[in-house]
Amino acid sequence: MTTSTTPRRQLDLPGQTHVAEGPNDHTGMYVMHHALRRDLAAFAAATEATPLDDARTWEALAARWGRFATTLHHHHTAEDSLYWPVLEQAVGERGTPADRLEVAAMSEEHEGIDPLVTACTDAFGAVAGHPCDSHRAALAIRLAGLREVLDQHLEHEEGVVLPLVQRVMTAEEFLGVERAIGRSYGTREIPFVIAWAMHGLPREAREAMFAVAGTPYRVLHALFRRRFERAEAVAFRYVRPAG
Repeated sequence: MTTSTTPRRQLDLPGQTHVAEGPNDHTGMYVMHHALRRDLAAFAAATEATPLDDARTWEALAARWGRFATTLHHHHTAEDSLYWPVLEQAVGERGTPADRLEVAAMSEEHEGIDPLVTACTDAFGAVAGHPCDSHRAALAIRLAGLREVLDQHLEHEEGVVLPLVQRVMTAEEFLGVERAIGRSYGTREIPFVIAWAMHGLPREAREAMFAVAGTPYRVLHALFRRRFERAEAVAFRYVRPAG
């Protein structure tokens, strides 16, 4: 195995807390984190702004939340099964005992996030099934709680774990992880995930993602972007669009 020392230009997106400089290209991770933060902000705004008597929009929001929850779960599962084990091995070879604790904390934090996502899912269902001020308030509280905990997790990952990746993972290890995670998405999931991840990104970031993911990613985005945006316009009709 060889370790590249040539630094790559890394993305610095809205909401991102740290840029992990180094040879491994974290474009995909930063784009995913941007989408997670963007969605939680949009769901919080929609919860406040959507009229309780607009049943169609609440149903669309609940369905869209389901896609968010599934995508977040897949992202964390892929990290736990495909990313962190490779990083842990690299830490064993080139890192420190303190580094190992940081890797272990990632999966532990995922376990703490899962119940909060489930609580939000139940709260969306409650508003859709019986729209009232108390159900809306409960949903807002649960979204705020999840947003706080997920923000802390993403900050930890961006500020500590991704710099650790740059320090201990070889180019071969890193590319192997990236490819394995790419293969973990089912054929039916891919169009949504691509359109979802690219939504609202600054142009420079979109081009960086296309450069990393290749022509098929660009083509699928062109094919499915408008369908995704039409659905977004229904679910978040009372929220200023992300872009």
